[in-house]
Amino acid sequence: MSLRQKRNDLKKRMQEAFKGGGEQATEKQIASGKMTARERINSLLDADTFHEYDLFVKHAGVDFDMDKKYLPGDGVITGTGNINSWPVCIFAQDFTVAGGSLGYMHAKKITKIMDHAMKMKVPLIGINDSGGARIQEGVNSLAGYGEIFYRNTQASGVIPQISVILGPCAGGAVYSPALTDFVFVVDKISKMFITGPEVIKTVLGEEISMEDLGGARVHAEITGNAHFYAESEKECFEQIKKLVSFIPWNNEKTAETFPKKAPKSRQYKIDHIFPVNQMEPYDVRDIIKSICDDSDFFEVHQLWAANIVVGFARLDGQTVGFVANQPLVLAGVLDVDSSDKAARFIRFCDAFNIPLVTLVDLPGYLPGVDQEHAGVIRHGAKVLYAYSEATVPKLTVILRKAYGGGYIAMCSHHLRADFVFAWPTAEIAVMGPEGAANIIFRNEINSSDNPEETRKKLINEYRQKFANPYVAAAYGYVDAVIEPTETRDFLVHSLNIAEHKREATPKKKHGIPPF
Repeated sequence: MSLRQKRNDLKKRMQEAFKGGGEQATEKQIASGKMTARERINSLLDADTFHEYDLFVKHAGVDFDMDKKYLPGDGVITGTGNINSWPVCIFAQDFTVAGGSLGYMHAKKITKIMDHAMKMKVPLIGINDSGGARIQEGVNSLAGYGEIFYRNTQASGVIPQISVILGPCAGGAVYSPALTDFVFVVDKISKMFITGPEVIKTVLGEEISMEDLGGARVHAEITGNAHFYAESEKECFEQIKKLVSFIPWNNEKTAETFPKKAPKSRQYKIDHIFPVNQMEPYDVRDIIKSICDDSDFFEVHQLWAANIVVGFARLDGQTVGFVANQPLVLAGVLDVDSSDKAARFIRFCDAFNIPLVTLVDLPGYLPGVDQEHAGVIRHGAKVLYAYSEATVPKLTVILRKAYGGGYIAMCSHHLRADFVFAWPTAEIAVMGPEGAANIIFRNEINSSDNPEETRKKLINEYRQKFANPYVAAAYGYVDAVIEPTETRDFLVHSLNIAEHKREATPKKKHGIPPF
């Protein structure tokens, strides 16, 4: 065979593989409102940067007439490319080929690109669109999932791992995204569940649609399994591109620095955002935007556990992770879900050398039988553990209320915050003035001729004496009491001071978090 013939043969083989599951299957994919696997890769990566590997891999199935079937690429596309000129490894399951089902060689292709990502120390992006394990290949399919899960775990904290759910992701397949750092979902397209509606109906007699059981909104708002929610695949890809711009390639690097930009002061004026009335709620995201570069705050887990806000921003061009109580929702209390949300985000930032900025305004942990029985003790301890374990620069600003265990948990000096600042409006105490006065002065109030008047007087007395930042400052628990308008300047200066921070930790294999 001549060189020309060999080249023509190559082109023919490639064209056949590029057809995926064929014209009919492709049309069905598009009709369901979904892009094809190749379209997704090309939409996400920089133009002309995708390099594909293992295009000609063949499936390993021999039973049930599988040996007579041709499955292009065995239903998954793998390779490398760039996002915003930064290198990434990527795989995309192709639902047009055998429903994107995972067989032995399908899994081998995924684990191979995962191994590449670990060796090259670059982020891994997985686009999931699969009917699940390939039944015809039996235990080999299960083995494939196990190999993927193991690599997800080994890569955790070493390289960023991003999962994109753009179709069904059911049964054991859901555990790979659950082991990764960020999960993206798209409305009406993403479906995630352990057991589908038919199994639930058979076993429990309950009827529920796929959307109501494991749709995008469910996982973004109720379960917390998804970190980012989008209305379309295009919006989802833009979210991924923005996320990648905030995080480093691996745990040995820091995030890329950008040109410094002042906040949009016309739109976000800190004095106008923060209320004069101490009881009035406000949106803490506006406070963040009044502090960070270009008022650009990229929120994570926006729809879930909204009583705490977490996300990425920049200060003086440097990526930081913000953790902030949200007074608009449940007065910003810590509960089971918000504790999980905060702790996970804190640990990601610490693993990838991203400094933490904590904004505090909360009355404490949420009381109630439901919370106690749901394990608020165990879940709440995760925040304490995550902050205590973190060795990145940790900066804390107490805006208003910081009561009881909530004060300690939100990165106080006692959990080794590097700098703690407080606004003059800060109230740092074991509990709020009303509750404290009722306990401390119970007898005095009850024996008074005018109990209500006495109570008001003693509450005010307690507030003047304890519910302010100066008692904590007197003990050195607060490093400086600052004007709200000075916040950005103090944070930027502290980041510069802490740039080369090194902190020794006890020698051990690993700690045991309150999972």
